[in-house]
Amino acid sequence: MNRDIKPYSNLQEVRKSKPGEVTNAVKAALEVGYRHLDCAMAYSNEAEVGAGLKAKIDDGTVKREDVFITSKLWNTMHHPDDVAKACQMTLDQLGVTYLDLYLIHWPMAYKRGEVLFPEDENGVMQVDDIEYTDTWLAMEQLVDKGMCKAIGVSNFNLKMIKEIQAINKVPIANHQIELHPWLTQEELVRYCQDNNISVTAYSPLGSPDRPWVKDTDPNLMADPEVMRIAEAKGKSPAQVLIRFALQRGIICIPKSVTPSRIKDNFEALDFELSATDMKDLMALNKDYRGCALEWIKHRHHPFTPLA
Repeated sequence: MNRDIKPYSNLQEVRKSKPGEVTNAVKAALEVGYRHLDCAMAYSNEAEVGAGLKAKIDDGTVKREDVFITSKLWNTMHHPDDVAKACQMTLDQLGVTYLDLYLIHWPMAYKRGEVLFPEDENGVMQVDDIEYTDTWLAMEQLVDKGMCKAIGVSNFNLKMIKEIQAINKVPIANHQIELHPWLTQEELVRYCQDNNISVTAYSPLGSPDRPWVKDTDPNLMADPEVMRIAEAKGKSPAQVLIRFALQRGIICIPKSVTPSRIKDNFEALDFELSATDMKDLMALNKDYRGCALEWIKHRHHPFTPLA
């Protein structure tokens, strides 16, 4: 995509899957053995996720308590008065009475309202100045109300994590971050794990299908070292990348709506990478972010804050 074009323009439409595709993917995943569903209001598909979950509960494949469900508070709902409303909307869409984990999706707030990606007449994202610490305190009330069992954050930097810890009464249960061999985030991962904050890796395959990807962007799964290890193990590059996260003690959430790939990804559980493999993959780090959202101008941007 040309950078002169707004990367987030019509992002809701770009992200949408074909009707029924997400429902079928959820059913396929639960049948294979997955028991973690990673959701978000911003994905605009929670009703389909809920339909897939209901189908597998109704046919006896799983019970609600067998499945760990994560969702995320979107940027337009950061105002403390909106947090419970947003969570209830997600519960209603998913058809469940509680979430196992609810995360603040990003630390920067967008303009309040029902438009997920609010732009002005010039196509510039409209933001709000709400403090994420205030949002966090409203998130804590959701645990008290039984709407979710645990809360956490996503896409926060280390300074932001520490600011939450300075005021929280409910612990940060999880931090979801972009993580792969090109972005190993060693200091942040170490801090979280040392402080009993589990880490979830999103985009573990480098997010090759992100809406704003350009033809000239590098492809992690074509990295020569990843391909070499995959060939030596008789595995796919995707399986190697998933295994890389798992062996770091990190939860891994590869994205797919293709049943065959969903099954293949699950097979990352049946092999191990050697210590040398892990060292070689860690050495690939170049602090490359596929999901930097560098076009969003906000003082709470975790990677490129306004001065």
